Amino acid sequence: MPSDKLSTKQRAALFALLAEAREVSNTELKEHFGFALDGKDRQKLNDLKLVESHKEGRPYVHELTDAGWRWCHDEFFGEPPAGSGTLTRATYGVLALFGRYMDGSGMSLADIHAASGDGAARQDNADAGVGKVAKLDGDVEVGVVTAYRALAGEPGEFVKLSALRGRLAGVSRADADAALATMYRARRINLIPQSDQLSLTDEDRESALRIGGEQKHLISIER
Repeated sequence: MPSDKLSTKQRAALFALLAEAREVSNTELKEHFGFALDGKDRQKLNDLKLVESHKEGRPYVHELTDAGWRWCHDEFFGEPPAGSGTLTRATYGVLALFGRYMDGSGMSLADIHAASGDGAARQDNADAGVGKVAKLDGDVEVGVVTAYRALAGEPGEFVKLSALRGRLAGVSRADADAALATMYRARRINLIPQSDQLSLTDEDRESALRIGGEQKHLISIER
């Protein structure tokens, strides 16, 4: 989705939620970033399925969807919106710098969060006592293997990442991406693009993992 289809506040909300990589309340958005996501801005991001919002008590709570993560990722490789001021243009210059680094290193946005540990630590604090669905066996990598074995007819068979993600109940997109990237670099899994790009569904595209400079849609595990 082109950046110029969204207002400055809507884009700021997406980047703020990217920075936090968890559910964030309007109270926290005001405290940390100086604004709340409400009214028409919230409704538009919800309608575009970039952000999921719900009420916890009085304030709304927001979180990026998979499509929202993809939008943010694409902005690291995009151009500033038409008519942008000097600060926005400079900011997109910085985003492009990080985009080139991710492209060259094969890292994803989830890898950066995992490396910093900051988002994970805040998520652990936010989840304490909430009673959300636990990550499979407390280990996302174990969950990936378990999900793959349930989908594949035999070891080494390629299955869709979109199908695998559907079986990772309770695992955030950031945690799943970080685990997949780690396993791929350690050569414990194989990830490849779908050769027939025309056969990809919207879910397939949103579930893809960008690594090594290309979008990966299929996963296999030899054993």
